[in-house]
Amino acid sequence: MKFSILGAGSWGTAFAKLLVENGHDVLLWARRKEVAQKINEERRSEYLESIELPIGLKATTDLEELRRFSDTLLIAVPVKHVREILRNLWPAPRMVLNLSKGIDENLKTISQIVREVWPETSYAVLSGPCHAIEVAKRLPTAVVIASENLERAETLQRAVSNSYFRSYLSHDVLGVEVSGAIKNVIAIAAGVVDGLGGWHNAKASLITRGLHEMARSGLAFGAESPLTFMGLAGVGDLIVTCNSPYSRNRYVGEMVAKGAELSQVLGHMKMVAEGVHTVGPLLRLARALDVEMPICEQVYEILFNKKDPALSVKQLMERPLKLESCLTAFGLPSSL
Repeated sequence: MKFSILGAGSWGTAFAKLLVENGHDVLLWARRKEVAQKINEERRSEYLESIELPIGLKATTDLEELRRFSDTLLIAVPVKHVREILRNLWPAPRMVLNLSKGIDENLKTISQIVREVWPETSYAVLSGPCHAIEVAKRLPTAVVIASENLERAETLQRAVSNSYFRSYLSHDVLGVEVSGAIKNVIAIAAGVVDGLGGWHNAKASLITRGLHEMARSGLAFGAESPLTFMGLAGVGDLIVTCNSPYSRNRYVGEMVAKGAELSQVLGHMKMVAEGVHTVGPLLRLARALDVEMPICEQVYEILFNKKDPALSVKQLMERPLKLESCLTAFGLPSSL
């Protein structure tokens, strides 16, 4: 198969490497000329410094060249840029596989953006615990591909899977996308706990209640199945993003909790921490649907209103006492 990949950051580049090694033809689009040049001439990426890229991987900065190369487009750019870039790509591709995670300022997931811009294009989303550097190093990784068109999803599943990268199928597109958006915000909160002292009890509790928050709000947002949140896109991605030293979102929370200014933290990062840009739209959507998201609300206050992280923890701990309604959060009867 031939794949055009929109975005030459760490994840787009790692996935391009995987596809080339699987025997596919790949063209990778980079926003900056120096990134494309380094890939083409040195077989290196500034986002994956330790990794040698395969000879067959080619990069370009020309969107028109990318469009002509293949009618299967992979999206691996920050969500806030997706709508603008897609409008500059025409005619529409036959198929889109989304690798990005988040919600834009218009309160839309990428599937919803794609349907607005290219209503006839088949859409799938790939998500799960998949840090780019480990995929690039060929370390064992499992993900889920969700699409309303399972036949085309099966084609993608076969194309991306190999001895170290395993993919499963799902039809719950929105559930997979919402999981990827919310887990980034919860990971910032986990980083705050790390920054305050690395409290193991607190972090385990935060991740568990974060999963509850993800499932409850995700179902309200339109996810099809509560079981999606117990899968790779939900609890799997949440665990790795809250704990991994590679997690950009966790790192942001840790640094801010230690007293760093958010602008300084983001300024020193090569890649985007999507949770920072997602938390505002996420809370606007939650309020519109009358869904309570206490952890995400505290993350917003810490990041944008400079709230004392210790006070946020205190206020979460002092919320009204209640029944642990884990079953109902996942759409199951509380009597089970």
